[in-house]
Amino acid sequence: MSACTPTRHDDPHRKEHSHEPHSPPSPRPRGPRLTGADVSASIAVFLIALPLSLGIALATGAPLQAGLVAAAVGGVVVGRLGGAPLQVSGPAAGLTVVTAELIQRYGWRTTCAITVLAGLAQLGLGLLRVARTALAVSPAIVHGMLAGIGVTIAVAQLHIVLGGTPHSSVLLNLRDLPAQLARVQTAALSVSALTLCLLLAWPRLPGRAGRLLRVVPAPLVAVTGATTSAALLGFGLPKVDLPSWSSHALAGFPEGPALGLIAAVLTITLVCSVQSLLGAVAVDKMVAARPALSGRVRRADLDRELLGQGAANVVSGTLGGLPVAGVAVRSTANVNAGAVSRNSTMLHGVLVVIAALLMVPILELIPLASLAALVMAVGIQMVSLHHIRTVTRHREVLVYAVTTVGVVFLGVLEGVALGIGMAVAVALHRLTRTRITHHEKEGVHHVHVRGQLTFLAVPRLSRTLHLVPQGAHAVVELDGSFMDHAAYESLQDWHSTQTAHGGTVELVGRRTGVRIGEPTGPAGLHPDGGTTAPDSSGCRCHPWTPWRNHQCAIPESGGPAQRNDAETTTARAPEDTEHTEPSGLTAKSDALGAPGAPGTPGTPGATVEAPAPPSSPRAPDATTPTANQLARGISAFQRNTAPLVRSELARLAREGQQPSQLFLTCADSRLVTSMITSSGPGDLFVVRNVGNLVPPPGEESGDDSVAAAIEYAVDVLRVRSITVCGHSGCGAMQALLAADQDTAQTPLRRWLRYGGPSVARMADGSRPAARLAGRAAADTVEQLCLTNVIQQLEHLRAHDSVSRALRAGELELHGMYFHVGEAQAYLLSEVHEGEVFDHVGVADLTA
Repeated sequence: MSACTPTRHDDPHRKEHSHEPHSPPSPRPRGPRLTGADVSASIAVFLIALPLSLGIALATGAPLQAGLVAAAVGGVVVGRLGGAPLQVSGPAAGLTVVTAELIQRYGWRTTCAITVLAGLAQLGLGLLRVARTALAVSPAIVHGMLAGIGVTIAVAQLHIVLGGTPHSSVLLNLRDLPAQLARVQTAALSVSALTLCLLLAWPRLPGRAGRLLRVVPAPLVAVTGATTSAALLGFGLPKVDLPSWSSHALAGFPEGPALGLIAAVLTITLVCSVQSLLGAVAVDKMVAARPALSGRVRRADLDRELLGQGAANVVSGTLGGLPVAGVAVRSTANVNAGAVSRNSTMLHGVLVVIAALLMVPILELIPLASLAALVMAVGIQMVSLHHIRTVTRHREVLVYAVTTVGVVFLGVLEGVALGIGMAVAVALHRLTRTRITHHEKEGVHHVHVRGQLTFLAVPRLSRTLHLVPQGAHAVVELDGSFMDHAAYESLQDWHSTQTAHGGTVELVGRRTGVRIGEPTGPAGLHPDGGTTAPDSSGCRCHPWTPWRNHQCAIPESGGPAQRNDAETTTARAPEDTEHTEPSGLTAKSDALGAPGAPGTPGTPGATVEAPAPPSSPRAPDATTPTANQLARGISAFQRNTAPLVRSELARLAREGQQPSQLFLTCADSRLVTSMITSSGPGDLFVVRNVGNLVPPPGEESGDDSVAAAIEYAVDVLRVRSITVCGHSGCGAMQALLAADQDTAQTPLRRWLRYGGPSVARMADGSRPAARLAGRAAADTVEQLCLTNVIQQLEHLRAHDSVSRALRAGELELHGMYFHVGEAQAYLLSEVHEGEVFDHVGVADLTA
């Protein structure tokens, strides 16, 4: 055992006393102290915020000072009052189109008043604690809105880049673009092109020098480089004009039609709130990706964040600033710079105030063409290819496209309204898209209902059910997660009529033993036509654990004690059962419904239950709960999975197995190889043993089974890769650490001797300790689990067949570690120095 084993369990929430016993406790600090990380992060955010704030103000047609006011208020007010400590707020590009339209329609002072009213509306929503409700807006609508705003910004700023003046609408800007291209101003285009080149090239500087230079934000470098070049070349371009603060316009009394003002307030409130709340959620995810610091930063309080944004808009509008919202670019820079508290956000706002008061002569040297190019780049980036791929994958590209087009050609509020309408239409279409088919096979009539079964599908369901002759045997498969009362009544009436005429009916779901409906009358929806089966009340299967196959270990007898036990027992199917669809069957699996996919109950009277399987012939010896469980699992495969994989297995039977890789892992029941590798029949040649050990070749009294599998896989099957996979909490590694030399040499002890080199490797101080990306091993057992994977790869290389294939470049070796409790896979990296298992995330899987 490790000498460092603690003698007690420490409570992670236990507070340590820093004062002497029996003395008064030291006073708690009132707030987080200003740290060096916060100072450096605030400087980085300030250097980004300064040019962007001026550029956004330019794009809206507002006084340039309004951008600085909004940046300062967003930093100080939201930083102090907001609920997302590391989110940075200020003038956002997503509000550019809305604000520009309001300024042209109502003037600047009324626009400021609208900002104040929108802030008050946000305060009211925050007090009502409805922040989470805003997240119900489909991400496709939000991304489409931002993309439409980005297109509008880019087209408008292109005119300034070319040396002209933009119009108020996208259509006018597109119509006049050919004429603008014919009268391009070379000086403005040169400055803009230099800005864009620096903006794109700076983050991609190579080498160690590039890593040092990239500390300076790219927007600052781009604007500074363009400004310096314009000054050296003597270009006479329009520049930033910051009038005296004494003449700065503040908010006035709103003037205009009441309905128009209300619509404007609602638009500003909607865009600011949704963008800020979604940004707060995104910042939480970024902070969670920093293992060393994630515990030191609290998760966002969305209601408090909404209150902070409302207060900031009230202050910004009153002082003559632009509307304020959470800004993704600055928030990302703040998190990546290592900020640990809200002090970085507040200090960045203070720096903006200092710059607005003391750096006016320097700011007035910036050409407007450079700021326009900067904002145009931001607008282009708002049309994210990643978002387009995501909405396409989730079949919401139509909602995204309608929202984008609506925002571009009609306006933000109109585009969002169109997007919401399209999202509702798509949802209704999916709800009503139910396929009902009927076919006869060997005298049995099969009715397959695929999709949600609602009252809208009842006429088609009734027509199909009446194709089944009275007195015939029928099987109705309901492949969906919802059935309303109208559909339930229709099924129940047909079921009663069919059984009354001597027919038999079997109604099942797509999972093992699923029965549709809790009977509310004399005839329930059960194959025997009678009431509820005696053992159905004891089922407590959970739909979110599909690999458990919804097996219920219910005793044969129905005594009270046994029934109570059955109500709390869910038998687990064999853990290594293959449940993933094989390659080449994706389309078919999606069409028919993957076996074991989770579902949710329907309405009362149409509840999806999962009792024991239907009455079917059983093996003569299937009398114990284990035998019953095995029989249920086989029955489930024959009923649900076999039809989906039969053609693929028939092909493999004809052509023989051609796996692409040998997967050597532990025999632990918690490792489901097909699940964690998304593989199917014919993909993996799997070898499992205690401790995922690879005996070195030539070992005296060695084990030839693993060596035979390796030789067969490499020389006969010609696999292209071999993976050694360890896992957390490995019992073999624990046994190695607790090994006693005096213990009798049992078969297990003799087998574990192949893990001895792993223990020696871990104890060797001259070698770098194996670790996971972002953190060291949690304890000695995990350290040995990681080290064992690396050591067994060394044993693997010593086998003749493997070494020959490696020299010929025909084989790759991979190390893998699976953390069971986190359901997270790690791959041994060849890039990092040392022995590091890199995190495999969602982005890697969808690339």
